Amino acid sequence: MRAIMHVHILGVCGTFMGGVAALARAAGHRVTGADLNVYPPMSAQLAALGIELIEGYDPEQLDARPDVVVVGNVMSRGQPIVERLLNMGLPFASGPQWLAEHVLRDRWVLAVSGTHGKTTTSSMLAWILEYAQLDPGFLIGGVPGNFGQTARLGTTPFFVLEADEYDTAFFDKRSKFVHLRPRTLILNNLEYDHADIFPDLAAIQRQFHQLMRVVPGEALIVHNAADSNLDATLAMGCWTPRQGFSAQSQISVQWSARLAGGDYSLFDVLENGESRGRVQWSLMGAHNVDNALAAIAAAYHAGVPVATAAEALGRFAGVKRRLELRGQVAGVSVYDDFAHHPTAIASTLDGLRKRVGEARIVAVLEPRSNTMRMGVHSDTLAGSLSAADEVWFHAPADLGWDLPAAVAPLGERAHIAGSVDELDKALAARVKSGDHVLIMSNGGFGGLHERLLATLSGRQDRHN
Repeated sequence: MRAIMHVHILGVCGTFMGGVAALARAAGHRVTGADLNVYPPMSAQLAALGIELIEGYDPEQLDARPDVVVVGNVMSRGQPIVERLLNMGLPFASGPQWLAEHVLRDRWVLAVSGTHGKTTTSSMLAWILEYAQLDPGFLIGGVPGNFGQTARLGTTPFFVLEADEYDTAFFDKRSKFVHLRPRTLILNNLEYDHADIFPDLAAIQRQFHQLMRVVPGEALIVHNAADSNLDATLAMGCWTPRQGFSAQSQISVQWSARLAGGDYSLFDVLENGESRGRVQWSLMGAHNVDNALAAIAAAYHAGVPVATAAEALGRFAGVKRRLELRGQVAGVSVYDDFAHHPTAIASTLDGLRKRVGEARIVAVLEPRSNTMRMGVHSDTLAGSLSAADEVWFHAPADLGWDLPAAVAPLGERAHIAGSVDELDKALAARVKSGDHVLIMSNGGFGGLHERLLATLSGRQDRHN
C-alpha cells in the first residue's frame, strides 16, 4: 500500500504546480501550498479539492515538517523560505521530479512538446483518448473545454502531459520535460523563445536533445516534418522510431491533410497518402491542422483508430484563451488569445482572417512575456500583425525597447496606449458592428476583454 504523505508545494498557484497539487490530492495525499498570489480561479479550484493555501512564503510554514516540499521554479536561493528549507534538511523535489516518481511511474506517458501549440495539442490528444473510452490522466497548462479542469489522474495507463522546455527549479536547470520519460513524444515545432533563460536557439535544441536521449527505443516520436529546427535537433542523434506530420501538401510524410474547406474547418486525414478520416470542427488556422495531425498520430500509437480520432475532434470544445470568443456586443466580437510570439500571432490572425473574410480585424497586443519584454522579437512583430486592419499595443512604462520604431512598418494601422483604461476607451470609441477584436496576451491584460464588453454594452444601452 502506498504511504500517504504530507506534500507542501511552493508556488502552488501556477498552472503546472496547481495541477501537481490536484494530482497529489487525487492520489490521497495531504496537500498544502503557498504562493505570493493566492487568488481565483486557481485558489478556488485548489480550495475546493481540500488543499490548504497559505498567502506568501513565511519560513515558519515549514514548522509543520511536511514529508516533502515540492519547489516551483519561481523559487530561488536567497529567499528566506528556501534557505530555511535547506538548513532544516527537509526532503524536497521539483514538480516534474515528484510527478515522475509518484504519478507517472508505470504510466504510458504521451508528452506534447514544442514552442507553440502544446496546450491545444495536449487537450486534443486527451479528448481523443477520452472519446475512445480510454479514460486518460492528464496535466495541461490550460483548461480544455471538454474537461473543465487542468489535471486528473485517470484510471488507465495513459497519461497526457504538456511537456515544457522551461527550466525545472533553482537546483535543476534542465528543462522540465527531461523528467517525463514519454512513450509517445510529440515534437510540434521549435523556435527561439524564453530569452530570460536561453541565450540562443542552440541552447534550446540541446535541451530538446536531452529529452530525446531518454525516450525509449520502443517508443515513438511524432515530429513536424516541415520544421528545419527540429530536423537539426533530430540530426544530433535519435534512438527512437519517428513519424512525420505536416499540413503542407508539398511535403511527403506519414501523416498529412487534404483541405476541403478554405478556413481549415474541414479536412481529410491522410496516412501515407490514403484518407483515413475526415475532421469537421470549429477551430481555425493552419497551425491547428498541424496540431490535429500530431494528436491523431499520437493517439493512433496508443491504439485509437484514425476515424475515431477524427470523429472526436469534430466534438472538440477548444481550450480557454485559445482564440476564445469572450462575447459579442453591438455586433462586435471580442476574442481572447494566448499568442505572444510572432509566429503564433501570425497563425492566429491567418485563421481568423480566413474565417471572417473581409470583416475588419482589430488586433490588441500586450508584450508581456519575458522574451517579448526583452525586445527579442521586435524586428518581426509588425510583420506578424500584417493581416489585421488595425493594431493596438499596450506599452508599459518599463518596456525596455522602442515599440514605436518596431511597429512603424504598420503605418497608420498602429496605435499605442500606455494603460488598459486608455485602451478600453479608445477601442470602444473606434470599433463598430461587424468588427472582430482579437486581444492577445499571455496574462490577464488587466481584464481588458470584460471591460471592453462592458463598455460596449453600456454604450449600447445608452443608445437604446
